[in-house]
Amino acid sequence: MTTIIMATMLEAKPFVLGMSLRQTQKIPFRLFQNDEILLIISGIGKANAAMATAYGCLKFKPTCICNLGAAGATHSGYRLGEILHIKKIVETDRPDLKTGAPCVQQPDLLAGFNTATLATSDRAVLDPKERKTISKNADLIDMEGASVVQACRTFNEKCYLFKFVSDTPDHTRDQDIVDHIRQHRKTFYDFFTESIRPMLPVPRFL
Repeated sequence: MTTIIMATMLEAKPFVLGMSLRQTQKIPFRLFQNDEILLIISGIGKANAAMATAYGCLKFKPTCICNLGAAGATHSGYRLGEILHIKKIVETDRPDLKTGAPCVQQPDLLAGFNTATLATSDRAVLDPKERKTISKNADLIDMEGASVVQACRTFNEKCYLFKFVSDTPDHTRDQDIVDHIRQHRKTFYDFFTESIRPMLPVPRFL
């Protein structure tokens, strides 16, 4: 089945309701599923995302993994709710031990979507000046994407990332992000159902 990794129920609620997913597990991660989709609520942050992805890869042998959710824009070039397919991820807080440059992860890509570069950080970045610095390397910033891709590469799984813009440099309050996620999460779910899901690899039955 297709496995979806999302950080929070705040982002996942339309997916659970829209696809009639039933909760099948609470520990170590909340799982929601039907015959074709498994949704794992990872929790926020790199470690949670990596563990949830590894758990999904080992236990369920997915056709592919999708990391879906909200991300902040590092510059003013994006509108709230805009949906982007992630083509590259940089970890601005994790330098390569040999070069000192940020570690880079390369997710898989589907044709026909607007793309962006994502930065993954282990803490929320709300300060406009810090966003401006990160904008030299990335268009968006989240707290999970890089770890999902790294875990997928470890287990040789296909991995696709789509993010919707939940905040920009003009939004510096946590409540702004929560409000915008609630406002745009249903549109994001509709986009996944109508545009992304038909493009995903289909399972091969032996």
